[in-house]
Amino acid sequence: MQAESNDESDPLLAAELFQTRDIEQARQWGVRTFCENELRHIDVRSELNARLLYRKYGSIGIGRMTYGGEVTIRPDTFDDFYLVQVPLSGGERITHGNETINSSPTVGSVLNARQQHEINHRTGTEKLILRIDRDLVERLCGQLLGNGAQTKVEFETAMPLDSESGRRWASTMQWLFDYLGGTQSPSPLLTAQIEHMIGSLLLISQASNHSSALNEDRSRSITPSFIRKAELFIEERAHESITVGSIAEHVGVSTSSLYTGFRKYRNTSPMHLLKSIRLNRVREQLLKSDAKNTTVTAVAYQWGFSHLGHFTTDYKRWFGESPGETLAR
Repeated sequence: MQAESNDESDPLLAAELFQTRDIEQARQWGVRTFCENELRHIDVRSELNARLLYRKYGSIGIGRMTYGGEVTIRPDTFDDFYLVQVPLSGGERITHGNETINSSPTVGSVLNARQQHEINHRTGTEKLILRIDRDLVERLCGQLLGNGAQTKVEFETAMPLDSESGRRWASTMQWLFDYLGGTQSPSPLLTAQIEHMIGSLLLISQASNHSSALNEDRSRSITPSFIRKAELFIEERAHESITVGSIAEHVGVSTSSLYTGFRKYRNTSPMHLLKSIRLNRVREQLLKSDAKNTTVTAVAYQWGFSHLGHFTTDYKRWFGESPGETLAR
């Protein structure tokens, strides 16, 4: 596998770039970027010339790729992310169970976590790809639904790109690809805002098992600014000792107005949102930690959970497993 110097006019100038004509090398960079896979060159008359530009920020990875020739990819079932694909040219046939879709510049695709797929990538196909962590999508879905809990999301495979929402999604992916092409990484705060925007837009734009509930309350689009300001304050300071009073003071409203606003527009309370954010931060830290050097108790206390029994109960209800099971992964 060889790295290639990139033209200065290309987006993702500082991105990781691979180019190879070797089928096994192409398979290996697919393993490193996505997951284990089986890759076969179908039509030897079409020359293999695989190319990948890819950059990852936080819970999101954006890239552009082609195999040049016709190949079939059978990725292993991936557990940790969703893969959104928007063809720029050519097309792919994607099979999932009994469902087959023909992806093209007018029909993108969303490959769900924990499902098996087969992709026939036709000669001359080039596509934008977005890898987005499952934890981020499920957490944002819970927030949008107002229950605060991480919620399992299953998208429809076909993504119409000739609809208003599809065009908006495709242009957002292109913007993200171009924006992240700069050599300077965005700040952690900006990265978090981009994650929130992309994850929320995917949930709103693409049909899923939660579309009906997400579309029920369009009043979310006219949520008062103090609600969004409070959410950002809680997100940024979840590691600090904050109270309803300090949140209300920061956004310039009374505590009763804050409670009323959250109940009306988010169907939750400020402190319930804080708890859900802290639980997700605990989970993120446990997943990244070594069980030999970390304890659940230490991480829980770090994020403000002083009663370990209550914390463990809440954690298991949120994520379907105990914090100890998460740490042992």
